[in-house]
Amino acid sequence: MQTTPVRTAERLESTERAPESLRPWLTELGRIPLVRDLSEPFAHIPHTATTIVLRTEQAGRREALVLGPRTRATYSAAKAPASCVRLRLAPGAAHPMLGVAASELTDRAVRLADLPGPAAELADALADLPHDDVLAFLEDELPQRLSEDATQRAHRDLLAKAAVALAEPAGRPIPALAADLAVSERQLRNLFSSGIGLSPKHFARIDRVRQVLAHAGISPWSRIAADNGYYDQSHLTADFRTLMGVPPGKFFRGHLPAATPCQVVTA
Repeated sequence: MQTTPVRTAERLESTERAPESLRPWLTELGRIPLVRDLSEPFAHIPHTATTIVLRTEQAGRREALVLGPRTRATYSAAKAPASCVRLRLAPGAAHPMLGVAASELTDRAVRLADLPGPAAELADALADLPHDDVLAFLEDELPQRLSEDATQRAHRDLLAKAAVALAEPAGRPIPALAADLAVSERQLRNLFSSGIGLSPKHFARIDRVRQVLAHAGISPWSRIAADNGYYDQSHLTADFRTLMGVPPGKFFRGHLPAATPCQVVTA
């Protein structure tokens, strides 16, 4: 299988796990070095996490943004060379940190300072910090600003277990997963909506497509389909086209949808 490299943030990003003290709220930190070549568009592939992005342009402009979970791929052209740090929130952490349910951020980009949660108070400091100092700063500042009761902790733990189960290659039928977690299907859907911003079904679809992207060019399509819970190759192709905007063949030949500008909205 011949593939053409498509420029995505994931291809450029290096990641590290969040320190233990921050893991109730953050899963990892990603770093994208300064991107000077603006001739090619970026493919922003679907993602299940809400992310705080600390963006620094080569000219010195800095900003702290929040990107909600992305249900479908978007394609954009950068306006200026920039680097960034991406802080991925753990399932269930959006409301304690940002003051809104994750569902209010789905497919949106907003300024961190515009949100009502305690993390907004750190927006200016985070934007101005050297990227290497971000985690140490958050370890000092974030835990003392956040609080949650036993019910909120239980919901966050349940979401973390559900997310791991849905990400397994064989997947779990939603009714069986709800039964395993001792909640109703409706409760599970509501927890996913508020804590992650997606339905359990769409969460699993995004994870499968990301696995396809990770393994394309390594294995035949039929093997990738079988290994990731698709009925067959045609099921993989249809799901990929729905989430990525083009079928796999076109995507991996670099035939992408037209790029559009990134838009930040007022919260």
